[in-house]
Amino acid sequence: MHTLGWIGLGHMGEPMAMNLLQAGYKVNIYNRSQEKTMPLVEAGAVNLHSPKEIAEQSDIIFTMLSNADAVQSVLTQNNGVLEGIKSGKVVVDMSTISPEDSRLFAELVSEKGGIYIDAPVSGSVGPAKAGQLVILAGGDERAVEMCQPYFNILGKETIYFGSNGKGSSAKLAINLLLGIIGQGVGETLLFADRSGLDREKVLDMISFSAVNTGLFQGKKEMYRKEEFPSAFMLELMAKDLGLIKAEADRMETTLPLAEVTNTTYRSAKENGKAQLDMAAVYLELKDKNKK
Repeated sequence: MHTLGWIGLGHMGEPMAMNLLQAGYKVNIYNRSQEKTMPLVEAGAVNLHSPKEIAEQSDIIFTMLSNADAVQSVLTQNNGVLEGIKSGKVVVDMSTISPEDSRLFAELVSEKGGIYIDAPVSGSVGPAKAGQLVILAGGDERAVEMCQPYFNILGKETIYFGSNGKGSSAKLAINLLLGIIGQGVGETLLFADRSGLDREKVLDMISFSAVNTGLFQGKKEMYRKEEFPSAFMLELMAKDLGLIKAEADRMETTLPLAEVTNTTYRSAKENGKAQLDMAAVYLELKDKNKK
């Protein structure tokens, strides 16, 4: 049985690492904020003092961090992961970053004799807790197969897309659709509100229609109450849409809905909604239409 290392115990990382522990695996953990390690230590995790120690004492090192800067820091800092990498070690980055950054990090790990997999996930905190994420993998196929028992604990499905960076591209693609749907629902509710329609009946109409989605059902109570506790923070959606815009520009690809959606979420973040759920884009649309 492999010894697993886990770096990053935020909203997603903590329940994911906990699921591996509860499945009976040995898990070493590191987090910059030590207070976040306590629930996992109580559940049997080994709390180590640096990313380097995680790499030295683990066969497979998982990272789940907020952005590429955080991943790069964990890899390259003094006492970072790269200082502890030896031949055969596998780094599985489950963060949402650009394909270009994923390929760069793969090169850095490869230079140390390790193998890097980009394996971001589709799903928010609820699916993370339930082990129902969709894992989007890029990198060495044999290494992905070696990690599959752990992916089976973390998610309901693993989709292998190919070489390094492909998993990250897949994550940006699905999050583009997520952002567009979020804005679409917000605009629909705003239009219905302005038309004088009863909110409850509009929610029922969407629920019974061909455009009902699991996403809508998951956010339905938020729209009903106009309260948006975070399952997937709006600032993270804004970050991902910025990555999508940059990647589209790099590919010289015009994505009109992506452009508009990126602008709206960025505005919502700048106007104090960053820590709310991504569905709070509705509030931004509502604020912009105040008379």
